[in-house]
Amino acid sequence: MEPWRRGPTDDPEINALRERQIRNMLGTLLLSQGTPMLLAGDEFGRTQNGNNNAYCQDDPISWLNWDLAEKGHALTRFTRKLTGLRHRYPMLRRARFLTGEYNEELGIKDVTWINANGAEMQPGDWEDASMKCFGMLMDGRAQVTGVRKRGQDAILLLVINGYADVVEFTLPEVPETNGWTRLVDTNTPDDDEEPEFAFGETYQVTGRSLLLLRQR
Repeated sequence: MEPWRRGPTDDPEINALRERQIRNMLGTLLLSQGTPMLLAGDEFGRTQNGNNNAYCQDDPISWLNWDLAEKGHALTRFTRKLTGLRHRYPMLRRARFLTGEYNEELGIKDVTWINANGAEMQPGDWEDASMKCFGMLMDGRAQVTGVRKRGQDAILLLVINGYADVVEFTLPEVPETNGWTRLVDTNTPDDDEEPEFAFGETYQVTGRSLLLLRQR
């Protein structure tokens, strides 16, 4: 078992990775389609000491401790950021299923899967068990309702890196737009700046991290 998966530790690198993984899980949940469900305390890092069935234990394992340390406040701020993005961008909570099919009339795919080279995923990519970094390009111009017309939502790129090491991810080009703006990087959760990137630029995606970018 990898060291970061074992019990309490004072190792700063292991704790930093654990905290990033918590943000990754929150990001995966709150930036996904459908209805997100959180257990009270998830937003500030309540763990129940790993016990996932503590409903019958009336002790500190199941209690909510509202005396938050800075780590808990930081995670709450990050969770608030994610819920704000979900509210701001309807593309993250559509009522229609994403199909990945090309709409010839509108000239758009609602979702396109992107590999680390910035190209659309091919069958061989999906069959490559070693490929653990890819992107999900959600096009807000896709049809929103049963009426065949373009949507007016933002175009978003969600990048997930399951590798332990950094991956150089080439940001794909999207017609009719001017580049990308970073909204979230789980490796720098307190960075409120929204830096801009050009098409074809490579982004150093930290090992085991998640990104969200929108088109300019």
